[in-house]
Amino acid sequence: MPLTITDDIQIADWELSESFTRASGPGGQNVNKVSTAVELRFEAARSPNLPGPVKARLRRLAGRRWTKEGALVIFCDETRHQARNRDIARERLVALIRAALVKPKRRVPTKPTRGSKERRLKAKKVRGEVKKLRGKLE
Repeated sequence: MPLTITDDIQIADWELSESFTRASGPGGQNVNKVSTAVELRFEAARSPNLPGPVKARLRRLAGRRWTKEGALVIFCDETRHQARNRDIARERLVALIRAALVKPKRRVPTKPTRGSKERRLKAKKVRGEVKKLRGKLE
């Protein structure tokens, strides 16, 4: 079953791989017996469903979770249930990709107004006078 991000973007099953390990934290003997933590790998660099700019933004957003091979790794061991951890990891992946879909606004550089320049210079002048008064008297 493909993972749906938006109406246009769906992630195929072959792009995702999951491995389960034993989780740390509370859970008693259950922690030592059952592999509940999930590591979700998404082959983002090879994904034909993501456009290039989205991949670049996703890589920047992923940070340390992006591997040298171009895979995005999400680890989840929040709950004692394997199925719930799996759902949480998939939700995190969807949220990360949706955040990468948002194109950042281009900053339009502005010039300072004449009034703001004058106020700045006046403040500098006043500050200089204050410092001048600290000196030795003649």
